[in-house]
Amino acid sequence: MAGSNQRFSQGVSQLDSQGFPLGFRLGLVGGGQLGRMVCQEARNMGIHTIVLDPSPRPPAYGIADECIQGSLTDSRAILELAARVDVLSYEIEHIDVNALYEAQAAGTRVHPRPGALEIIQDKLVQKQLFKDAGLAVPAFRALDDPETLADEQLAGELENFGLPCIQKTRAGGYDGRGVTRLEPASPADLKARALKGPSMIEEAVDFTMELAVLIARNPEGESRVYPVVEMVFDSRSQICNSVCVPARISEVQSRRAMELARAAVDALEAAGLFAVELFLTSDGEILINEVAPRPHNSGHWSIEAAETSQFQQFIRAVCGLPLGSPQLRSPAVMINLLGEASARGTPAISGFTELMSSPGAYMHWYGKEEVRPLRKMGHITVLNSDLEIALKQAEQLERTVSVRAV
Repeated sequence: MAGSNQRFSQGVSQLDSQGFPLGFRLGLVGGGQLGRMVCQEARNMGIHTIVLDPSPRPPAYGIADECIQGSLTDSRAILELAARVDVLSYEIEHIDVNALYEAQAAGTRVHPRPGALEIIQDKLVQKQLFKDAGLAVPAFRALDDPETLADEQLAGELENFGLPCIQKTRAGGYDGRGVTRLEPASPADLKARALKGPSMIEEAVDFTMELAVLIARNPEGESRVYPVVEMVFDSRSQICNSVCVPARISEVQSRRAMELARAAVDALEAAGLFAVELFLTSDGEILINEVAPRPHNSGHWSIEAAETSQFQQFIRAVCGLPLGSPQLRSPAVMINLLGEASARGTPAISGFTELMSSPGAYMHWYGKEEVRPLRKMGHITVLNSDLEIALKQAEQLERTVSVRAV
């Protein structure tokens, strides 16, 4: 397989004169729903995919050309994957970054670069990078593991910073995990509520809307910016419920969000597809929340509603192919299909007939064999030339369609 790496390492500029080779091998660390949708696009492009995932039958199983079962933090498994592909990437951040460095040193192209992932894996380092680049971020500071601090010492540090505040673990959080809001309370109560482990604290931003921007960037630094989207999160679980595009903000705010997102990705100096999450504050300021170095839940609408889906754009970016147009084809609303609060077992969809009768509605099922409470099982995208009509239709489907256990 080493010959395969040598064959394709020359880059797209030379491949253009020879023709892009069918059977080009793309490796993905992670075979969840994002990997599944990447592999679906790769099949259409004649690209051979190999995924690494701890599950014997992850969502990408049967869609990817090959699946390797192994831990995402197993360096040997990652290096085995790297030795068999022309480009190595990932659909999840919580992986062994040192193995990516080793793969790169051995000659495999790795995008986004391991150094960018290492920055993103540590929320404090990520936020400091953007601050040092002069980009707008909420006020923040490091916080030692609360377990190592006396109650009064922890309370003093939090009160000096300002309560309420948001505490985030520096590594490992996603979908609302690893994040908590700390309100004024007694030292003992603050200690009990604080998350364990190294973390950071951030001002509790008074925001009116959460936004996101997808940015594709190739190895030469050329980029494409998708329209700004508006995200709605569940107040209890902090999981994204829905996304609408275009965001219902002013043109000036939209331009500012896109400029800030592009600058954040440029600061990472990496190729790939990135989702930049932003806050629109009550006084109209736009602040960077965080960046994901992969396809993102906020971009699922692009499958039907953009000239180039985020999954095809991801492939283009990491493989060094020309970037596609991010132009919006139609206003759209995406809603997540989450497992019901008490669901655990074999999944079944309630309201399926109503969904199939809904014009302009497109369903995507992730192929997960077990439903669990609030687990992402699929999504629905609704297209309509009138965004308000699409929103009402999506709200009706959200009330009607659910995923339960049988």
